[in-house]
Amino acid sequence: MIATSELTASQVGNKILQQGGTAIDAAIAAQMVLNVIEPQSSGIGGGLFLLYHHNKSNTNIYFDGRETAPSKAFAEMFLDANGKVREFHSVLGGGLSVGTPGGLHALYTAHKKYGKLPWHQLFQPAIKLAQNGYPLSNKTFANLAKFQHIATSADMAVYFDNKKQPKPIGTIIKNPALAKTLHKIARYGIKPFYQGDIAKNMINKIQNSPINPGYLQLEDLKNYRSTSGELLCAPYRQYKVCSMPLPSSGGIAILQILGILQNFDLGKLQPNSVEAIHLISEATKLAYADRNQYVSDYASTPIKQMLDPNYLKHRASLINPKTAQQKVSYGLFNNISNKSTAGEVIEKPSTSHLSIVDKYGNAVAMTTSIEYAFGSALMVDGFLLNNQLTDFSMAPTNSKGEPVANRVQPNKKPRSSMSPTFVFDNQGRLIMALGSPNGPRIIQHVLKVLLAVLDWNFDIHQAVISPNFITLNNELELEQNSELIALKTNLQKMGHKVKEVAIPSGLQVIYLDRNSNKIYGVGDYRRNGVAIGK
Repeated sequence: MIATSELTASQVGNKILQQGGTAIDAAIAAQMVLNVIEPQSSGIGGGLFLLYHHNKSNTNIYFDGRETAPSKAFAEMFLDANGKVREFHSVLGGGLSVGTPGGLHALYTAHKKYGKLPWHQLFQPAIKLAQNGYPLSNKTFANLAKFQHIATSADMAVYFDNKKQPKPIGTIIKNPALAKTLHKIARYGIKPFYQGDIAKNMINKIQNSPINPGYLQLEDLKNYRSTSGELLCAPYRQYKVCSMPLPSSGGIAILQILGILQNFDLGKLQPNSVEAIHLISEATKLAYADRNQYVSDYASTPIKQMLDPNYLKHRASLINPKTAQQKVSYGLFNNISNKSTAGEVIEKPSTSHLSIVDKYGNAVAMTTSIEYAFGSALMVDGFLLNNQLTDFSMAPTNSKGEPVANRVQPNKKPRSSMSPTFVFDNQGRLIMALGSPNGPRIIQHVLKVLLAVLDWNFDIHQAVISPNFITLNNELELEQNSELIALKTNLQKMGHKVKEVAIPSGLQVIYLDRNSNKIYGVGDYRRNGVAIGK
């Protein structure tokens, strides 16, 4: 089973699985296709988090391909001449926001360990699509029309007509430069990308960008290494939930929210009721307060204390079942050497997710991104470069002059909300692989499915299509035109500041029913998601 955000990517991944490829093989092939047909969301110019379940050895491992800040980066790089934080859109375009791309390195490393089909074979479908063309999707068209700043980029001309208008939906888009790049990587591996002519072209583009030239150097590309290790796990009810550790804030936040909700009998509440939404919202506020204060890429993040059941029980006791908290404080921990403090981060809702289970029982949950729609809008050799450095807090200190945890520092990885997640039953068997795009809302999209399936026994189709609600910046967002709108008045009476908004989750979920030995997959309709299996 494979679930991705585009039919073609799911079809290509499915074909790889049918040919005997592993979930890693299918992930690589699908990602390269997404790079071609969904350029606004992910690609080799960006990064990813990949969780892998190796069934035979019962091993669970992550591959971290998150971008890093240049070695010449510094905390004040997003301040203007007067020391004020620059506006997000003024630093978005150009080389300043580009981090060292890590996704390709992580995929190459994962393939060496867990791939079955030849590396070059996995690139052929994407090369063919880039060479021969593909129809422009409604989703890409909407992004081209929405983000007008990219129309002025000469690099983006392939998507626009001579009047700077997006080409119509269904227009055949060809990208021969990307076909050539993918062919080179397929044939020679990742060396041309990190040390060869592609690397030189990237650095030239970044350093000589007409606006916001950046600090990335050839040495940063040459020295980049993806990492791997153990997943971050905690029990929830009779299950074990595992997600991505640092530099993701997602895994910590999800496990904190679940740990707080563990102290309530959620199953007794009606799903999507005022009571349930209030309780989940209040638990989320508490976890996000801790996330904003403490979580950065550094080992000083007090993860063990943040996930301690006694601490989370105390946090749960702060929830008033009748009234919304107006001011939520972060928790206090003993012996914390991290004196850093909270900082505002502008995370944009781009990104993509794919979930895969192969015939061997191996599984992938992979969230992949270039950050904003079309990243930095810099295109090199047919692919777009990320703007992930804006995932750092652009202010290095707070109003008191105290350092912000998620400030820019050389070679540091910015904090992320990407939350690829696995769920295991009480016998240690994998039962779910899931994740979603959508910036800081990713955490709550994944949470929605976990609670719907584990507490309310929804099937995953019900769980994915059920309406979204999001707690962010002390506001409660209800998905517009959904059944939740009827609850707005009662939620406001409890003290919630309620907004009706479009909430485009892109959940890709796979569920393994261990009783019937069946496998189910769902792609979120909100972002053209498609699941294909056998």
